[in-house]
Amino acid sequence: PATYQIKVPGHLDESWSEWAGGMTITLESEEDSPAVTILTGVVADQAALQSLLRRLYSLGLPLISVIWVE
Repeated sequence: PATYQIKVPGHLDESWSEWAGGMTITLESEEDSPAVTILTGVVADQAALQSLLRRLYSLGLPLISVIWVE
């Protein structure tokens, strides 16, 4: 298992946490720029990470970044 931080544009509220495998969902927002949702949490393995990324893709959410957190 590894911890990842995934950033996508837009606003996903906390109700999406279970859908995203229990990841913590936070919103990053500045006055003059669009909102960014940050999903942070432990992912069991690479297959689970790929599954989560595919689910985000199916929502039409492009990835801003995917970072492995040591």
